[in-house]
Amino acid sequence: MGESVKFIEYEPHHIDITHWLTNMASMGEQNGVVSTRPVMADNRSFADFEPAVKKPKRNKFAFACAILASLTSILLGYDIGVMSGAIIYIQEDLKINDVQKEILMGILNVYSLVGSCAAGRTSDWVGRRYTIVLAGAIFFLGALLMGFATSYAFLMVGRFVAGIGVGYALMIAPVYTAEVSPASSRGFLTSFPEVFINGGILLGYVSNYAFSKLPTDLGWRFMLGVGAIPSVFLAVGVLAMPESPRWLVMQGRLGEAKKVLDKTSDSIEEAQLRLSEIKEAAGIPQECTDDVVKVQKRSHGEGVWKELLLYPTPAVRHVLICGIGIHFFQQASGIDAVVLYSPTIFEKAGITSSDGKLLATVAVGFVKTITILIATFLLDRIGRRPLLLSSIIGMVASLTTLGFSLTIIDHSHEKIPWAIGLCITMVLAYVALFSIGMGPITWVYSSEIFPLRLRAQGASMGVAVNRVTSGVISMTFISLYKAISIGGAFFLFAGIAMVATLFFYMFYPETQGKTLEEMEGLFGKFFGWREEAKKLKMKKTMEVNGDGTSNGQIQLGNTTTK
Repeated sequence: MGESVKFIEYEPHHIDITHWLTNMASMGEQNGVVSTRPVMADNRSFADFEPAVKKPKRNKFAFACAILASLTSILLGYDIGVMSGAIIYIQEDLKINDVQKEILMGILNVYSLVGSCAAGRTSDWVGRRYTIVLAGAIFFLGALLMGFATSYAFLMVGRFVAGIGVGYALMIAPVYTAEVSPASSRGFLTSFPEVFINGGILLGYVSNYAFSKLPTDLGWRFMLGVGAIPSVFLAVGVLAMPESPRWLVMQGRLGEAKKVLDKTSDSIEEAQLRLSEIKEAAGIPQECTDDVVKVQKRSHGEGVWKELLLYPTPAVRHVLICGIGIHFFQQASGIDAVVLYSPTIFEKAGITSSDGKLLATVAVGFVKTITILIATFLLDRIGRRPLLLSSIIGMVASLTTLGFSLTIIDHSHEKIPWAIGLCITMVLAYVALFSIGMGPITWVYSSEIFPLRLRAQGASMGVAVNRVTSGVISMTFISLYKAISIGGAFFLFAGIAMVATLFFYMFYPETQGKTLEEMEGLFGKFFGWREEAKKLKMKKTMEVNGDGTSNGQIQLGNTTTK
Protein backbone atom coordinates (compact mmCIF):
# COMPACT_ATOMS: atom_id res chain seq x y z
CA MET A 1 0.00 0.00 0.00
CA GLY A 2 2.98 2.28 0.34
CA GLU A 3 2.14 3.01 3.95
CA SER A 4 4.01 1.97 7.07
CA VAL A 5 2.54 1.42 10.48
CA LYS A 6 4.67 2.27 13.47
CA PHE A 7 3.86 0.67 16.83
CA ILE A 8 5.04 3.04 19.53
CA GLU A 9 4.31 0.80 22.48
CA TYR A 10 2.56 -2.51 23.06
CA GLU A 11 1.10 -3.31 26.44
CA PRO A 12 0.64 -7.02 27.30
CA HIS A 13 -3.12 -7.03 26.57
CA HIS A 14 -4.58 -9.43 24.00
CA ILE A 15 -5.45 -7.64 20.74
CA ASP A 16 -6.47 -9.53 17.57
CA ILE A 17 -3.93 -7.95 15.18
CA THR A 18 -5.19 -9.99 12.20
CA HIS A 19 -8.70 -8.66 12.80
CA TRP A 20 -7.29 -5.16 13.00
CA LEU A 21 -5.32 -5.55 9.72
CA THR A 22 -8.45 -6.85 7.99
CA ASN A 23 -10.18 -3.58 8.79
CA MET A 24 -7.35 -1.29 7.61
CA ALA A 25 -9.28 -0.73 4.38
CA SER A 26 -11.95 1.14 6.29
CA MET A 27 -9.48 3.68 7.69
CA GLY A 28 -9.94 7.04 5.92
CA GLU A 29 -7.21 8.90 4.11
CA GLN A 30 -6.90 12.66 4.19
CA ASN A 31 -4.17 14.62 2.41
CA GLY A 32 -2.06 11.54 2.06
CA VAL A 33 -2.12 10.83 5.77
CA VAL A 34 -3.57 7.55 6.98
CA SER A 35 -5.65 7.74 10.17
CA THR A 36 -3.95 6.01 13.04
CA ARG A 37 -7.07 5.04 15.02
CA PRO A 38 -7.95 1.35 14.51
CA VAL A 39 -11.54 0.70 13.44
CA MET A 40 -13.64 -2.26 14.52
CA ALA A 41 -15.84 -4.27 12.20
CA ASP A 42 -18.90 -2.17 13.06
CA ASN A 43 -16.97 1.08 12.33
CA ARG A 44 -16.40 1.84 16.03
CA SER A 45 -12.91 2.72 17.25
CA PHE A 46 -11.28 1.31 20.37
CA ALA A 47 -11.88 4.70 21.97
CA ASP A 48 -15.62 4.07 21.76
CA PHE A 49 -15.20 1.25 24.24
CA GLU A 50 -13.19 3.36 26.70
CA PRO A 51 -15.06 4.63 29.78
CA ALA A 52 -16.00 8.31 29.64
CA VAL A 53 -13.71 10.56 31.63
CA LYS A 54 -15.77 12.07 34.42
CA LYS A 55 -15.09 15.50 35.79
CA PRO A 56 -13.95 15.11 39.40
CA LYS A 57 -16.51 16.01 42.03
CA ARG A 58 -15.82 19.07 44.12
CA ASN A 59 -13.70 18.17 47.12
CA LYS A 60 -15.99 18.61 50.14
CA PHE A 61 -13.16 18.98 52.64
CA ALA A 62 -11.47 21.74 50.60
CA PHE A 63 -14.92 23.32 50.18
CA ALA A 64 -15.45 23.40 53.97
CA CYS A 65 -11.96 24.83 54.57
CA ALA A 66 -12.58 27.60 52.02
CA ILE A 67 -15.88 28.54 53.66
CA LEU A 68 -14.36 28.73 57.14
CA ALA A 69 -11.37 30.79 55.97
CA SER A 70 -13.56 33.11 53.94
CA LEU A 71 -15.75 33.92 56.94
CA THR A 72 -13.08 36.50 57.77
CA SER A 73 -14.22 38.50 54.73
CA ILE A 74 -17.66 38.99 56.26
CA LEU A 75 -15.97 41.37 58.70
CA LEU A 76 -15.04 43.87 55.97
CA GLY A 77 -18.32 43.44 54.12
CA TYR A 78 -20.41 44.04 57.21
CA ASP A 79 -18.44 47.18 58.09
CA ILE A 80 -18.85 48.60 54.55
CA GLY A 81 -22.57 47.87 54.48
CA VAL A 82 -23.39 48.98 57.99
CA MET A 83 -21.47 52.27 57.78
CA SER A 84 -23.41 53.37 54.69
CA GLY A 85 -26.59 53.56 56.83
CA ALA A 86 -25.18 54.09 60.31
CA ILE A 87 -23.44 57.29 59.19
CA ILE A 88 -26.86 58.95 58.73
CA TYR A 89 -27.58 58.51 62.44
CA ILE A 90 -23.96 59.10 63.59
CA GLN A 91 -23.94 62.46 61.82
CA GLU A 92 -27.25 63.38 63.47
CA ASP A 93 -26.22 62.14 66.96
CA LEU A 94 -22.59 63.33 67.14
CA LYS A 95 -23.14 66.49 65.02
CA ILE A 96 -20.21 65.87 62.67
CA ASN A 97 -19.62 67.75 59.40
CA ASP A 98 -19.20 66.32 55.88
CA VAL A 99 -15.39 66.18 56.07
CA GLN A 100 -15.52 64.25 59.35
CA LYS A 101 -18.20 62.03 57.81
CA GLU A 102 -16.14 61.00 54.77
CA ILE A 103 -13.01 60.50 56.89
CA LEU A 104 -14.93 58.25 59.27
CA MET A 105 -16.34 56.28 56.31
CA GLY A 106 -13.01 55.68 54.58
CA ILE A 107 -10.41 55.69 57.35
CA LEU A 108 -10.87 51.98 58.13
CA ASN A 109 -9.36 51.19 54.72
CA VAL A 110 -6.22 53.16 55.59
CA TYR A 111 -6.01 51.62 59.05
CA SER A 112 -6.29 48.16 57.48
CA LEU A 113 -2.88 48.79 55.88
CA VAL A 114 -1.30 48.06 59.23
CA GLY A 115 -2.97 44.66 59.30
CA SER A 116 -2.35 43.73 55.67
CA CYS A 117 1.33 44.69 55.82
CA ALA A 118 1.85 42.72 59.03
CA ALA A 119 -0.23 39.74 57.86
CA GLY A 120 2.34 38.43 55.37
CA ARG A 121 5.10 38.11 57.95
CA THR A 122 2.69 36.93 60.66
CA SER A 123 1.26 34.17 58.46
CA ASP A 124 4.78 32.98 57.57
CA TRP A 125 5.67 32.97 61.26
CA VAL A 126 2.66 31.41 63.03
CA GLY A 127 0.90 29.86 60.03
CA ARG A 128 -2.13 30.79 57.94
CA ARG A 129 -4.67 29.25 60.35
CA TYR A 130 -3.67 31.16 63.48
CA THR A 131 -3.41 34.38 61.47
CA ILE A 132 -7.13 33.93 60.71
CA VAL A 133 -7.84 33.55 64.45
CA LEU A 134 -5.86 36.73 65.13
CA ALA A 135 -7.86 38.64 62.48
CA GLY A 136 -11.14 37.63 64.09
CA ALA A 137 -9.98 38.52 67.61
CA ILE A 138 -8.79 41.99 66.59
CA PHE A 139 -11.99 42.80 64.71
CA PHE A 140 -14.09 41.55 67.66
CA LEU A 141 -12.38 44.10 69.91
CA GLY A 142 -12.78 46.87 67.31
CA ALA A 143 -16.50 46.20 66.83
CA LEU A 144 -17.10 46.37 70.59
CA LEU A 145 -15.19 49.66 70.82
CA MET A 146 -17.28 51.17 68.01
CA GLY A 147 -20.50 49.92 69.58
CA PHE A 148 -19.68 51.57 72.92
CA ALA A 149 -18.22 54.77 71.44
CA THR A 150 -19.38 57.96 73.18
CA SER A 151 -17.63 60.50 70.95
CA TYR A 152 -16.14 60.97 67.48
CA ALA A 153 -12.59 60.38 68.82
CA PHE A 154 -13.66 57.17 70.61
CA LEU A 155 -15.31 55.98 67.41
CA MET A 156 -12.10 56.61 65.45
CA VAL A 157 -10.15 54.45 67.94
CA GLY A 158 -12.62 51.62 67.34
CA ARG A 159 -12.22 52.09 63.55
CA PHE A 160 -8.45 51.85 63.94
CA VAL A 161 -8.59 48.51 65.81
CA ALA A 162 -11.25 47.07 63.49
CA GLY A 163 -9.21 48.22 60.49
CA ILE A 164 -6.19 46.19 61.59
CA GLY A 165 -8.41 43.10 61.85
CA VAL A 166 -9.86 43.74 58.39
CA GLY A 167 -6.35 44.08 56.92
CA TYR A 168 -5.33 40.70 58.33
CA ALA A 169 -8.56 39.09 57.10
CA LEU A 170 -8.32 40.48 53.56
CA MET A 171 -4.79 39.17 53.04
CA ILE A 172 -5.01 35.75 54.65
CA ALA A 173 -8.39 34.44 53.42
CA PRO A 174 -7.60 34.26 49.66
CA VAL A 175 -4.03 33.04 50.29
CA TYR A 176 -5.14 30.18 52.54
CA THR A 177 -7.99 29.21 50.21
CA ALA A 178 -5.71 29.15 47.14
CA GLU A 179 -3.20 26.97 48.97
CA VAL A 180 -5.69 24.28 50.05
CA SER A 181 -7.72 24.21 46.81
CA PRO A 182 -7.21 21.62 44.06
CA ALA A 183 -6.53 23.15 40.63
CA SER A 184 -9.90 21.95 39.24
CA SER A 185 -11.90 24.17 41.63
CA ARG A 186 -9.38 26.80 42.74
CA GLY A 187 -11.26 29.64 41.01
CA PHE A 188 -14.56 28.54 42.55
CA LEU A 189 -13.11 28.25 46.07
CA THR A 190 -10.81 31.28 45.96
CA SER A 191 -13.76 33.48 44.99
CA PHE A 192 -15.36 32.70 48.36
CA PRO A 193 -13.77 35.72 50.15
CA GLU A 194 -15.52 38.04 47.69
CA VAL A 195 -18.76 36.07 48.16
CA PHE A 196 -18.58 36.61 51.91
CA ILE A 197 -17.67 40.30 51.52
CA ASN A 198 -20.89 40.68 49.54
CA GLY A 199 -22.79 38.62 52.10
CA GLY A 200 -21.39 40.88 54.82
CA ILE A 201 -22.47 44.00 52.91
CA LEU A 202 -25.99 42.62 52.62
CA LEU A 203 -26.05 41.80 56.35
CA GLY A 204 -24.88 45.35 57.07
CA TYR A 205 -27.66 46.83 54.95
CA VAL A 206 -30.26 44.60 56.63
CA SER A 207 -28.85 45.56 60.06
CA ASN A 208 -29.25 49.23 59.17
CA TYR A 209 -32.89 48.78 58.32
CA ALA A 210 -33.57 46.52 61.33
CA PHE A 211 -32.10 48.94 63.90
CA SER A 212 -33.26 52.15 62.20
CA LYS A 213 -36.43 52.17 64.31
CA LEU A 214 -34.46 52.43 67.57
CA PRO A 215 -33.67 55.82 69.15
CA THR A 216 -30.93 57.60 67.22
CA ASP A 217 -28.28 57.27 69.96
CA LEU A 218 -28.87 53.50 70.29
CA GLY A 219 -29.55 52.52 66.68
CA TRP A 220 -26.12 53.18 65.19
CA ARG A 221 -24.35 51.63 68.20
CA PHE A 222 -26.28 48.38 67.77
CA MET A 223 -25.55 48.48 64.02
CA LEU A 224 -21.79 48.66 64.63
CA GLY A 225 -21.59 46.46 67.74
CA VAL A 226 -23.41 43.49 66.18
CA GLY A 227 -20.40 43.16 63.84
CA ALA A 228 -18.55 41.37 66.67
CA ILE A 229 -20.78 38.29 66.32
CA PRO A 230 -19.26 36.81 63.08
CA SER A 231 -15.75 36.93 64.58
CA VAL A 232 -16.88 34.63 67.42
CA PHE A 233 -18.07 31.99 64.93
CA LEU A 234 -14.80 32.42 63.06
CA ALA A 235 -12.67 31.69 66.13
CA VAL A 236 -14.63 28.49 66.83
CA GLY A 237 -14.73 27.32 63.21
CA VAL A 238 -10.99 27.67 62.66
CA LEU A 239 -10.36 24.80 65.10
CA ALA A 240 -11.70 22.41 62.44
CA MET A 241 -9.37 23.71 59.73
CA PRO A 242 -6.03 22.15 58.79
CA GLU A 243 -2.93 24.26 58.27
CA SER A 244 -2.01 25.25 54.71
CA PRO A 245 0.00 22.41 53.05
CA ARG A 246 2.32 24.94 51.42
CA TRP A 247 3.14 26.56 54.74
CA LEU A 248 3.74 23.11 56.28
CA VAL A 249 6.20 22.22 53.51
CA MET A 250 8.00 25.54 53.99
CA GLN A 251 8.42 24.52 57.63
CA GLY A 252 9.74 21.08 56.62
CA ARG A 253 6.68 19.25 57.97
CA LEU A 254 6.18 17.01 54.92
CA GLY A 255 4.20 14.31 56.71
CA GLU A 256 1.51 16.74 57.86
CA ALA A 257 1.46 18.44 54.45
CA LYS A 258 0.89 15.09 52.71
CA LYS A 259 -2.09 14.31 54.96
CA VAL A 260 -3.68 17.70 54.18
CA LEU A 261 -3.04 17.32 50.44
CA ASP A 262 -4.58 13.83 50.45
CA LYS A 263 -7.74 15.33 51.95
CA THR A 264 -7.92 18.46 49.77
CA SER A 265 -6.99 16.98 46.36
CA ASP A 266 -9.30 15.35 43.82
CA SER A 267 -7.16 12.20 43.70
CA ILE A 268 -4.10 10.60 45.29
CA GLU A 269 -2.17 11.25 42.07
CA GLU A 270 -3.00 14.96 42.22
CA ALA A 271 -1.97 15.09 45.87
CA GLN A 272 1.42 13.57 44.97
CA LEU A 273 1.84 16.01 42.07
CA ARG A 274 0.98 19.01 44.27
CA LEU A 275 3.41 17.85 46.96
CA SER A 276 6.14 17.41 44.34
CA GLU A 277 5.60 20.92 42.96
CA ILE A 278 5.58 22.51 46.41
CA LYS A 279 8.77 20.66 47.39
CA GLU A 280 10.45 21.89 44.21
CA ALA A 281 9.37 25.48 44.91
CA ALA A 282 10.59 25.17 48.50
CA GLY A 283 13.97 23.78 47.42
CA ILE A 284 13.43 20.33 48.98
CA PRO A 285 14.88 17.36 46.99
CA GLN A 286 12.19 15.12 45.47
CA GLU A 287 13.80 11.98 46.90
CA CYS A 288 13.36 13.35 50.42
CA THR A 289 10.32 11.55 51.91
CA ASP A 290 10.87 11.99 55.65
CA ASP A 291 7.94 13.33 57.68
CA VAL A 292 10.09 16.16 59.03
CA VAL A 293 13.01 17.69 57.14
CA LYS A 294 15.27 20.66 57.68
CA VAL A 295 14.46 23.55 55.37
CA GLN A 296 16.58 26.57 54.66
CA LYS A 297 14.90 29.26 56.74
CA ARG A 298 13.33 31.70 54.31
CA SER A 299 9.78 31.27 55.51
CA HIS A 300 9.73 34.36 57.72
CA GLY A 301 10.21 36.82 54.86
CA GLU A 302 14.02 37.00 54.72
CA GLY A 303 15.10 38.24 51.29
CA VAL A 304 11.55 38.20 49.93
CA TRP A 305 11.12 41.96 49.86
CA LYS A 306 14.43 42.33 48.02
CA GLU A 307 13.31 39.79 45.44
CA LEU A 308 9.95 41.52 45.05
CA LEU A 309 11.02 45.17 44.96
CA LEU A 310 14.77 45.64 44.55
CA TYR A 311 15.96 42.83 42.29
CA PRO A 312 12.88 41.29 40.66
CA THR A 313 13.25 38.96 37.69
CA PRO A 314 11.14 39.83 34.60
CA ALA A 315 8.59 37.18 35.66
CA VAL A 316 8.32 38.53 39.21
CA ARG A 317 8.05 42.11 37.90
CA HIS A 318 5.20 41.08 35.57
CA VAL A 319 3.42 39.22 38.40
CA LEU A 320 3.84 42.19 40.74
CA ILE A 321 2.44 44.67 38.20
CA CYS A 322 -0.54 42.40 37.51
CA GLY A 323 -1.18 41.70 41.20
CA ILE A 324 -1.03 45.35 42.23
CA GLY A 325 -2.74 46.63 39.06
CA ILE A 326 -5.87 44.52 39.43
CA HIS A 327 -6.27 45.60 43.08
CA PHE A 328 -5.82 49.27 42.15
CA PHE A 329 -8.35 49.26 39.32
CA GLN A 330 -10.88 47.25 41.34
CA GLN A 331 -11.18 50.16 43.78
CA ALA A 332 -10.32 53.09 41.48
CA SER A 333 -13.35 52.25 39.31
CA GLY A 334 -15.56 53.45 42.19
CA ILE A 335 -17.15 50.38 43.77
CA ASP A 336 -16.75 51.60 47.37
CA ALA A 337 -18.15 55.00 46.43
CA VAL A 338 -21.30 53.28 45.17
CA VAL A 339 -21.60 50.82 48.07
CA LEU A 340 -20.70 53.20 50.90
CA TYR A 341 -22.57 56.22 49.58
CA SER A 342 -25.53 54.47 47.97
CA PRO A 343 -28.02 56.32 50.27
CA THR A 344 -26.46 59.62 49.15
CA ILE A 345 -26.64 58.57 45.47
CA PHE A 346 -30.29 57.54 45.84
CA GLU A 347 -31.02 60.83 47.60
CA LYS A 348 -29.48 62.72 44.66
CA ALA A 349 -31.62 60.57 42.37
CA GLY A 350 -34.78 61.76 44.15
CA ILE A 351 -35.44 59.24 46.96
CA THR A 352 -35.78 61.41 50.06
CA SER A 353 -37.18 59.21 52.88
CA SER A 354 -34.71 57.36 55.15
CA ASP A 355 -36.66 54.10 54.83
CA GLY A 356 -36.68 54.41 51.04
CA LYS A 357 -32.93 54.99 50.89
CA LEU A 358 -32.18 52.07 53.24
CA LEU A 359 -34.48 49.71 51.32
CA ALA A 360 -32.80 50.72 48.05
CA THR A 361 -29.40 49.90 49.57
CA VAL A 362 -30.74 46.48 50.63
CA ALA A 363 -31.59 45.91 46.96
CA VAL A 364 -27.99 46.80 46.07
CA GLY A 365 -26.68 44.27 48.59
CA PHE A 366 -29.10 41.60 47.38
CA VAL A 367 -28.07 42.05 43.72
CA LYS A 368 -24.36 41.97 44.63
CA THR A 369 -24.76 38.77 46.63
CA ILE A 370 -26.79 36.93 43.95
CA THR A 371 -24.40 37.85 41.12
CA ILE A 372 -21.28 36.91 43.09
CA LEU A 373 -22.82 33.48 43.74
CA ILE A 374 -23.36 33.08 39.99
CA ALA A 375 -19.76 34.17 39.35
CA THR A 376 -18.33 31.43 41.59
CA PHE A 377 -19.73 28.77 39.25
CA LEU A 378 -18.45 30.53 36.12
CA LEU A 379 -14.81 31.10 37.15
CA ASP A 380 -13.66 27.53 36.48
CA ARG A 381 -15.95 27.05 33.48
CA ILE A 382 -15.43 30.24 31.46
CA GLY A 383 -12.06 31.32 32.84
CA ARG A 384 -10.69 34.41 34.56
CA ARG A 385 -9.81 36.54 31.53
CA PRO A 386 -13.16 36.44 29.62
CA LEU A 387 -15.12 37.19 32.81
CA LEU A 388 -12.77 40.00 33.80
CA LEU A 389 -12.88 41.72 30.40
CA SER A 390 -16.65 41.39 29.95
CA SER A 391 -17.19 42.65 33.52
CA ILE A 392 -15.02 45.77 33.14
CA ILE A 393 -16.53 46.65 29.73
CA GLY A 394 -20.02 46.42 31.26
CA MET A 395 -18.88 48.58 34.17
CA VAL A 396 -17.72 51.30 31.74
CA ALA A 397 -21.16 51.32 30.08
CA SER A 398 -23.13 51.38 33.36
CA LEU A 399 -20.94 54.09 34.96
CA THR A 400 -21.26 56.28 31.86
CA THR A 401 -25.05 55.88 31.83
CA LEU A 402 -25.24 56.51 35.60
CA GLY A 403 -23.23 59.72 35.18
CA PHE A 404 -25.54 60.78 32.36
CA SER A 405 -28.76 60.16 34.34
CA LEU A 406 -27.42 61.88 37.49
CA THR A 407 -26.36 64.92 35.42
CA ILE A 408 -29.86 65.21 33.97
CA ILE A 409 -31.44 64.96 37.44
CA ASP A 410 -28.93 67.47 38.85
CA HIS A 411 -29.79 70.06 36.20
CA SER A 412 -33.53 69.62 36.42
CA HIS A 413 -35.80 71.59 38.76
CA GLU A 414 -38.49 68.91 38.82
CA LYS A 415 -38.56 65.12 39.17
CA ILE A 416 -37.91 63.17 35.98
CA PRO A 417 -39.25 59.65 36.60
CA TRP A 418 -37.41 57.97 33.70
CA ALA A 419 -34.06 59.47 34.80
CA ILE A 420 -34.63 58.36 38.40
CA GLY A 421 -35.51 54.85 37.20
CA LEU A 422 -32.47 54.79 34.91
CA CYS A 423 -30.21 55.92 37.77
CA ILE A 424 -31.43 53.16 40.13
CA THR A 425 -31.18 50.56 37.34
CA MET A 426 -27.61 51.58 36.51
CA VAL A 427 -26.52 51.40 40.17
CA LEU A 428 -27.88 47.84 40.33
CA ALA A 429 -26.36 46.98 36.91
CA TYR A 430 -22.97 48.35 37.96
CA VAL A 431 -22.77 46.34 41.19
CA ALA A 432 -24.00 43.22 39.33
CA LEU A 433 -21.37 43.59 36.59
CA PHE A 434 -18.68 44.25 39.19
CA SER A 435 -19.64 41.18 41.21
CA ILE A 436 -19.82 38.86 38.21
CA GLY A 437 -16.17 39.43 37.29
CA MET A 438 -14.03 42.26 38.65
CA GLY A 439 -14.96 41.62 42.28
CA PRO A 440 -14.10 37.91 42.71
CA ILE A 441 -11.41 37.69 40.03
CA THR A 442 -9.27 40.33 41.77
CA TRP A 443 -8.87 38.04 44.78
CA VAL A 444 -8.62 34.81 42.78
CA TYR A 445 -6.06 36.16 40.31
CA SER A 446 -3.83 38.00 42.76
CA SER A 447 -3.67 35.04 45.16
CA GLU A 448 -2.73 32.47 42.51
CA ILE A 449 -0.13 34.23 40.34
CA PHE A 450 2.56 34.83 42.98
CA PRO A 451 5.20 32.07 43.37
CA LEU A 452 5.10 30.20 46.69
CA ARG A 453 8.16 31.91 48.15
CA LEU A 454 6.67 35.37 47.46
CA ARG A 455 2.98 34.66 47.92
CA ALA A 456 2.30 35.97 51.41
CA GLN A 457 4.20 39.23 50.93
CA GLY A 458 2.96 39.71 47.36
CA ALA A 459 -0.65 39.22 48.41
CA SER A 460 -0.23 41.64 51.31
CA MET A 461 1.11 44.30 48.90
CA GLY A 462 -1.94 43.82 46.68
CA VAL A 463 -4.29 44.19 49.64
CA ALA A 464 -2.38 47.30 50.79
CA VAL A 465 -2.87 48.96 47.39
CA ASN A 466 -6.52 47.87 47.42
CA ARG A 467 -7.16 49.44 50.83
CA VAL A 468 -5.23 52.68 50.11
CA THR A 469 -7.14 53.20 46.87
CA SER A 470 -10.43 52.39 48.57
CA GLY A 471 -9.59 54.77 51.41
CA VAL A 472 -8.78 57.63 49.02
CA ILE A 473 -12.03 57.10 47.08
CA SER A 474 -14.12 56.77 50.26
CA MET A 475 -12.59 59.79 52.02
CA THR A 476 -12.83 62.12 49.03
CA PHE A 477 -16.10 61.17 47.32
CA ILE A 478 -18.23 63.89 48.95
CA SER A 479 -15.57 66.53 48.21
CA LEU A 480 -15.19 65.15 44.67
CA TYR A 481 -18.86 65.32 43.71
CA LYS A 482 -19.18 68.78 45.26
CA ALA A 483 -16.27 69.93 43.07
CA ILE A 484 -17.19 68.33 39.72
CA SER A 485 -20.86 67.31 40.31
CA ILE A 486 -22.06 63.81 41.16
CA GLY A 487 -22.51 62.98 37.47
CA GLY A 488 -18.97 64.13 36.76
CA ALA A 489 -17.64 61.86 39.52
CA PHE A 490 -19.11 58.81 37.79
CA PHE A 491 -17.83 59.94 34.38
CA LEU A 492 -14.38 60.00 36.02
CA PHE A 493 -14.84 56.44 37.34
CA ALA A 494 -15.94 55.36 33.83
CA GLY A 495 -12.72 56.81 32.36
CA ILE A 496 -10.61 54.92 34.89
CA ALA A 497 -12.50 51.71 34.03
CA MET A 498 -11.70 52.27 30.32
CA VAL A 499 -7.98 52.46 31.13
CA ALA A 500 -8.36 49.27 33.18
CA THR A 501 -9.92 47.50 30.19
CA LEU A 502 -6.87 48.18 28.03
CA PHE A 503 -4.50 47.25 30.86
CA PHE A 504 -6.18 43.88 31.48
CA TYR A 505 -6.39 43.07 27.77
CA MET A 506 -2.68 43.64 27.16
CA PHE A 507 -1.00 42.21 30.26
CA TYR A 508 -3.18 39.53 31.86
CA PRO A 509 -2.85 35.89 30.75
CA GLU A 510 -5.47 33.24 31.48
CA THR A 511 -4.68 31.22 34.62
CA GLN A 512 -7.64 28.81 34.59
CA GLY A 513 -6.61 25.18 35.18
CA LYS A 514 -2.92 26.01 35.66
CA THR A 515 -1.16 24.76 38.76
CA LEU A 516 0.10 27.51 41.05
CA GLU A 517 3.72 26.72 40.28
CA GLU A 518 3.08 26.21 36.54
CA MET A 519 1.96 29.82 36.16
CA GLU A 520 5.46 31.19 36.68
CA GLY A 521 6.17 30.34 33.02
CA LEU A 522 3.30 32.54 31.78
CA PHE A 523 4.74 35.73 33.22
CA GLY A 524 7.84 37.70 32.28
CA LYS A 525 7.32 38.77 28.68
CA PHE A 526 4.51 41.27 29.29
CA PHE A 527 3.23 41.53 25.68
CA GLY A 528 4.59 38.09 24.74
CA TRP A 529 2.61 36.00 27.23
CA ARG A 530 0.27 34.75 24.47
CA GLU A 531 3.09 32.83 22.79
CA GLU A 532 4.02 31.24 26.11
CA ALA A 533 0.38 30.26 26.68
CA LYS A 534 0.30 28.56 23.26
CA LYS A 535 3.47 26.62 24.07
CA LEU A 536 2.04 25.51 27.41
CA LYS A 537 -1.18 24.37 25.72
CA MET A 538 0.80 22.48 23.09
CA LYS A 539 2.92 20.82 25.78
CA LYS A 540 -0.19 19.67 27.65
CA THR A 541 -1.68 18.33 24.41
CA MET A 542 1.51 16.37 23.72
CA GLU A 543 1.45 14.96 27.26
CA VAL A 544 -2.12 13.75 26.76
CA ASN A 545 -1.66 12.51 23.18
CA GLY A 546 2.07 11.85 23.34
CA ASP A 547 4.27 8.96 22.37
CA GLY A 548 3.67 6.93 25.50
CA THR A 549 0.65 4.80 26.23
CA SER A 550 -1.41 4.20 29.28
CA ASN A 551 -4.36 2.12 30.42
CA GLY A 552 -3.25 -0.80 28.26
CA GLN A 553 -4.07 0.89 24.93
CA ILE A 554 -2.08 0.67 21.72
CA GLN A 555 -1.21 4.06 20.23
CA LEU A 556 -0.11 4.26 16.64
CA GLY A 557 2.29 6.85 15.29
CA ASN A 558 1.32 9.11 12.46
CA THR A 559 1.91 7.45 9.15
CA THR A 560 2.48 9.32 5.94
CA THR A 561 2.39 8.19 2.32
CA LYS A 562 5.86 7.71 0.97
